[in-house]
Amino acid sequence: MKARSIATIAAIGLGIFFAGAWGWAQAGRPATQGPAENGSPAWSLKPSFPDPLGFTVVDAKGNVTVVPEDARPKAPAADSGNVPTCRRSPVCDGLEFGKGSGARQDVQRVEWKQTLGYTFTYPYVLPAGLGGVPSVALDSKGNLWVFQRESLGKPQLFKFDPNHKLILTIGDDVITHQEKAHGIAVDAEDNLWICDQNGSTVKKLSPDGKLLMTIGERNHRGDWIEEKGQRLLWQPLMVVFAKNGDLYIGEGHGDGSPNDTDSDDPANVSGAARVIHLDKNGKFINQWFGAKAGQGKFSMVHGLALDPRNGDVWIGDREQYRIVIYTADGEYVRTIPMRNLVCALNFDAQGNPWMASGQDGQFLKLDRSGKVLAAIGNGMGIGPGQFIEASYWSFDKQGRLYTGDTSVARVTVMEPPKK
Repeated sequence: MKARSIATIAAIGLGIFFAGAWGWAQAGRPATQGPAENGSPAWSLKPSFPDPLGFTVVDAKGNVTVVPEDARPKAPAADSGNVPTCRRSPVCDGLEFGKGSGARQDVQRVEWKQTLGYTFTYPYVLPAGLGGVPSVALDSKGNLWVFQRESLGKPQLFKFDPNHKLILTIGDDVITHQEKAHGIAVDAEDNLWICDQNGSTVKKLSPDGKLLMTIGERNHRGDWIEEKGQRLLWQPLMVVFAKNGDLYIGEGHGDGSPNDTDSDDPANVSGAARVIHLDKNGKFINQWFGAKAGQGKFSMVHGLALDPRNGDVWIGDREQYRIVIYTADGEYVRTIPMRNLVCALNFDAQGNPWMASGQDGQFLKLDRSGKVLAAIGNGMGIGPGQFIEASYWSFDKQGRLYTGDTSVARVTVMEPPKK
């Protein structure tokens, strides 16, 4: 797929934000706020906050200090230079990192009024270092796994017990250096699965941190062609599990981005966002592709969750502001347009869908039509209850939410009010 220009992406984003179909325009001017109505809380537009890209220092109380640009390492914390460069895509030109016309940080953000009464605490203390926390995951015993983007040679995977004590640190000697740490998830047997976006692997680890399985080939992006015995991944972002143990891998951090399919590598010719369906032993079942924008399509699989009612696959197509739903077998069901970036998806213990709104800085409770029912989070920023990028998270049995921040090295626990 040909990469869109920055101007085109910006026009699409603004069109979504101010679409008349959603009633945002009044008298020819876009609305900047809206009242609580039809079961949704009030909302307002808020400005962006400069993205520190993980260059932050967090103290034991969760207070954040941004490292000045002249004191930062020359290369991004998780970039060891072992993967092909990004090219021929708006994301490469700064869309994702807040540079240039049409960047995500140039767009105002929909922030919903909080009505649930959650509070924010920071009981987990990571070892000193730079690099954000894109993902956390709870196991059945209440232990919390934390995945951090760190520089070469520094540990990136940590396990804390229910009392917030660090009990396990896993380094490059076990999982190799993760070129861009992304999503993690715990399966029904408390095994941990981790996604290395740029390193092109998904790894399975035992509860005590032993490497059990690797899917994909390190630093070799490519297509999965089962009939040829070629089992390569192309930017794996998140994994989820069906009740029978089947595994779904969401891939593609922007359809065609980074697009290296014009290389001489015959194993990499698709370069499209996709979902790969495997059984619990890693045997191939099915895959389907985003291919392009449009009804029934998706341009990335940044969010991924399975509906506990029927096993439907919910895809968060982040930059297109939409949720795309398929059956467990990959048949298209419907598309839900959203007012926020769809960064991550999850279902709570009652089977309700939720989404993390990425750089809009909130976690949103939805109904199955996509209507926002409630919100948690103080929007984009580095203050208490704020997020530069709210992303993958876990619920515990008491209804708490546990999350990291892709651009800040801290873990937030969102506490529901006491009954």
